[in-house]
Parts: sequence; structure tokens; C-alpha cells
Amino acid sequence: MFILGATGNEPKYLLFLVAWLLGAAISGYLSERKGYGDKPGIATGLCLSAIAIIVWLLWPAKPESKWKVIGPFGSGKDAVRS
Repeated sequence: MFILGATGNEPKYLLFLVAWLLGAAISGYLSERKGYGDKPGIATGLCLSAIAIIVWLLWPAKPESKWKVIGPFGSGKDAVRS
């Protein structure tokens, strides 16, 4: 904690900015994967930051979404096409 205190406020603001943008990017990925498109996820990520990730993890996926068909991660290359 001493290192953050000795460097001033700029690194703290930069860390907050990176966390804010990562929250938006991860929320966009999750919402797109759940079948809602990436725009709702990015919007919630920009408004709620890291809390939006939890929101999109708890939000139900659409029946024909990649989340339900392929799973939360992966590109679908290994999935069996029926």
C-alpha cells in the first residue's frame, strides 16, 4: 500500500480507468455470448463497471445462444454439429 501512496494519484486513476474498460469489454463479451448482442453488455459495463460482469453472469441466456449451444467459452470448433 505504501507504493501506491508514494506514487501519487495518477497510477490510481489509470488503474481505475483500466478496470472500468475491462468491465465494459468483459460485459460485452458475456452479453454477446448469451445472445443479446454486445451493445447491451458494453452499455451496462460502462455504467456499472465491474458489477456489470456479475449482472451478465447471472442474466439468463437465450435458448439458441452460443452460451447454451457451445458453452461459456470456446469457439465451437470442437462442438459436434447435428
